[in-house]
Amino acid sequence: MIKFQNVTKTYNHHNALSGINLDVRHGEFISLVGLSGAGKTTLFKLIIGEERIDGGQILIDDVDITQVKKSDLPYLRRKIGMVFQDIKLLPKRTAYENIAFAMEVCGHRIDKIHKEVPKILELVGLMHKKDSFPHEMSGGEKQRVAIARALSHRPVLLLADEPTGNLDEVNAAEVLDLLMKINKLGTTVILATHDAGLVNKVKKRVITIEAGKITLEQEKGKYKL
Repeated sequence: MIKFQNVTKTYNHHNALSGINLDVRHGEFISLVGLSGAGKTTLFKLIIGEERIDGGQILIDDVDITQVKKSDLPYLRRKIGMVFQDIKLLPKRTAYENIAFAMEVCGHRIDKIHKEVPKILELVGLMHKKDSFPHEMSGGEKQRVAIARALSHRPVLLLADEPTGNLDEVNAAEVLDLLMKINKLGTTVILATHDAGLVNKVKKRVITIEAGKITLEQEKGKYKL
């Protein structure tokens, strides 16, 4: 699904990523682990085309995204859902409206939005919160709305960048359970985290990145640094 071939990314003469070779298969759940500044977020930014590589090649479904025109990037990003530690919900819109707005931006018709949003809210267990504003929800609920929003255009790949970083243990576990549920439904998930407990609970493929280099790959691994 995704292939990194000797990818390098440099900021101010500093290698943020160096010689990255990585294959991501359809339907996988991958834990991408490393300390802050290791290169996890940079890797995600390259996948969605927010940053350009300085060397190597990135293929998504055999399309070389390094050759994709800037004007065509929105079409690529519709295949990819992105969830951040900083949740970034629209504060003056309800849970329902946050998801609906994301679908509107992608050009979906109103009748489809009305049909799909309740299904997505049901999937993330928040139908009872559909009319709640962000300030009326817990941190875990807001993050689940953010995940629902990322799923609104039915992506084949979901990138979760430290999605539990601001959550307590109980809410973090609920978000992880949701990501695993989404993965079981067929969406490829890459979870970037430095939370050892989450990684050890998943017990799936673990990629360790340190100082911009992949230092360890485990098929059914644990958090190791």
